[in-house]
Amino acid sequence: MKDIVAGIDIGGTNSEVGLVDNEGNVLDRASMKTRAHGKDFSAYLEDLSRLINDLVKTNAVSLVGIGIGAPNGNINNGSIEHAPNLDWKGIVPFCEKLQVHFPEIPIRLTNDANAAALGEKLFGNGKMIDNFLTITLGTGVGSGFIVNGQLMYGHDGMAGEAGHTVVDPNGRVCGCGRRGCLETYVSASGIVRTAAEQLSIHHFQSKLADIPFSELESKTIADLAAKGDVVAQKVFEITGRTLGMKLADFVAITSPKAIFIAGGVVNAGELLLKPVREHMEANLLSIYKGKVRIEKSGLPGIDSAILGAAALIWSQNK
Repeated sequence: MKDIVAGIDIGGTNSEVGLVDNEGNVLDRASMKTRAHGKDFSAYLEDLSRLINDLVKTNAVSLVGIGIGAPNGNINNGSIEHAPNLDWKGIVPFCEKLQVHFPEIPIRLTNDANAAALGEKLFGNGKMIDNFLTITLGTGVGSGFIVNGQLMYGHDGMAGEAGHTVVDPNGRVCGCGRRGCLETYVSASGIVRTAAEQLSIHHFQSKLADIPFSELESKTIADLAAKGDVVAQKVFEITGRTLGMKLADFVAITSPKAIFIAGGVVNAGELLLKPVREHMEANLLSIYKGKVRIEKSGLPGIDSAILGAAALIWSQNK
């Protein structure tokens, strides 16, 4: 039987499960609704365990580990801590409870963005790089720092919250309760907020004005920007400037060789990456100029979270 790891990505809407071999191939995948059981965590685990076992049985493989990427996941104790977009509140001992269903199988859990960085190191563009940063741009903003070949977890297992570094202390209200966090500006929802602000100034120049705010998405803004919409292009220039300036700060802390950007927002391509590169380079300390490259993640978008989660186990076996 082929050895595989179950990589699990827990999101606010769906929980994705994939069977991943040690070369980063996803053999099969399935998903379930994260909130189907509301606050009944035990019922959620029953369904998740059944989903994993069904995949393993159907594919006739040997399960050698379970890796989990989750919001506010703590590698030190295997818990999910105060995740704002999940129905389970407080500190949830996820690994401990899942271990009951898989008593002989190693289980590891970390923050979803940390998992993405580990996946990049094991299966993506970071294979030959010992110092890099992964930034995930989606509903929120996450990050994972690979330093000297190791994922940086910090003393409490919660390192890497770059999305909650402050851009403007008097700025936009963040879901974390503070103001001006990076993710309120460069996440998918942050981009929509920037578009709304720009429309209040330039609405007569843009097709964005024809779209109700409740239906506006970052992808729509990117599509219009690619077609030459001036206001949509301005939105990505502002977003790239904000992210690029902040990346210059992060470079000064860990001196990475590369920064990989993942998540749905990066599908905007050079509309986003060009201003990010320009503004990062312009704001770098001189000793770092010309030394740090920025590029899209090397992990396939549809499987990136699953691969990252599986890398938690495979990285221990290599």
